[in-house]
Amino acid sequence: MTAEATASAQGAEPPILGRIREAQAGARNAFRRRFIVTWVVILGAVAAAIVATGNADPTFTTTWGGYILLGTGLTILISVVSIFLATIFAVIGALGRLSSNGFVNGAASLYVSLVRGTPLLVQLYFVFYALPLMGIVLDPIPAGVAALSFNYGAYMTEIFRAGIQAVPRGQREAAEALGMPERLVMRRIVLPQAVRIVIPAIGNDFVSMIKDSSLVSVLGLQEILWRSTTVGRSNNQLIQALLIAALVYWALTIFFSFFQAKLEKRLAQSDVRL
Repeated sequence: MTAEATASAQGAEPPILGRIREAQAGARNAFRRRFIVTWVVILGAVAAAIVATGNADPTFTTTWGGYILLGTGLTILISVVSIFLATIFAVIGALGRLSSNGFVNGAASLYVSLVRGTPLLVQLYFVFYALPLMGIVLDPIPAGVAALSFNYGAYMTEIFRAGIQAVPRGQREAAEALGMPERLVMRRIVLPQAVRIVIPAIGNDFVSMIKDSSLVSVLGLQEILWRSTTVGRSNNQLIQALLIAALVYWALTIFFSFFQAKLEKRLAQSDVRL
C-alpha cells in the first residue's frame, strides 16, 4: 500500500496534497514579491525623476502638506452625499427606462442622453451660474453635490436598469401569481436583489466620484485641489502642490478600493452559499 493510500485510510491528508499546497503557496509568495518590487522600482524611478527636476522642496511639503490634507474631509463629504443622491436618481431613472409609459420612458431616456452627452464641468457651471438666472440660487457645496449626483445618476441609471433586468423573471411572475401588486413586487422582490447585484458597480463609481469631485474646485470650494493650486501658485510651487494633491487622491482611492474589494469578496461568498 502506498503512502498516499495509507494516509487516506487513516483519515490523514495525503502527502502529495501537502506538497501541492506548498507549491501553490510558494507561487503566491513569489507573485507578491515581484508585484511589490515592481511598484517600488517604478515609484522610486518616478520620485528620482521628480527630485532631479528640482521640483521637490521638503520645506514646502512640511509647511503646506497639512493644509492641503485638510481638504480631504470636504472631498469625502461631497462624494458620499453625491453618490447617495446619485443612487436615488439612478433608481428612478432605471424604473423610468423600463416603464411601458411612453412619457415616463421618454423623460428618463432624455435625462440619460443629455447628461451623458455633456461634460461634467459644463454641468457644474450651468448649476452654479445659469440656474441663478432662472431664480434658483445654490451655494457652492449644494451646487457641486447637485451636479455630481445628477451626472452620476445618469450613468448609474443604466447600471440599475441592467441589475433589475438581471433578476430572474420567474421570481416576479411567482410573486404576481401570489397576488402581490406590481409596486410591492418591485419594492420587496426585484429592487433588493438588483441593488445587491449593482453594489460592486456603485463602489467603482464612488471611487471615480472621489476623483471627479476635484472639479468642484472651480466653484471655490476648499477641497483638496483648490487648496493645492492656491498654495502652489502663491508659493511658486504649483507642480509640487499638485503632486501632493495627486498622492492624497491616490491614497483615498486605494483606501476605498480596499473596502470595495472586501465587500465584493463577501458578496461572492454569499453567492456560493446560495
